[in-house]
Amino acid sequence: MPSIGKLMKQAQKMQAEAVRIQAELAAKTVEFTAGGGAIKVVAKGDGTLASITVDKTILNPDDAEMLQDLLLAGVNGALDAAKKMADAEMSKLTAGLQLPPGLGF
Repeated sequence: MPSIGKLMKQAQKMQAEAVRIQAELAAKTVEFTAGGGAIKVVAKGDGTLASITVDKTILNPDDAEMLQDLLLAGVNGALDAAKKMADAEMSKLTAGLQLPPGLGF
């Protein structure tokens, strides 16, 4: 069974690694398009939006609802992709961790 000291060192190492990964995620981006590319949303790995681009050819004052739907789809898709990227990176952090029974995630 691992000693408390060894577990504390592992926890400190994991915490430092988590901080490093979060900083890297803030710099990484994912892109999602909606409406056949008419809407492009770029999200960062920290869950914030970096940009939204709208193709001017879809701007129609009489059909604002379509634009709203496409924007919503684009934003939700980009944020979902960013969350999946962040989850994948953070799961690497605990991949080789040797925890005693009852302390697993």
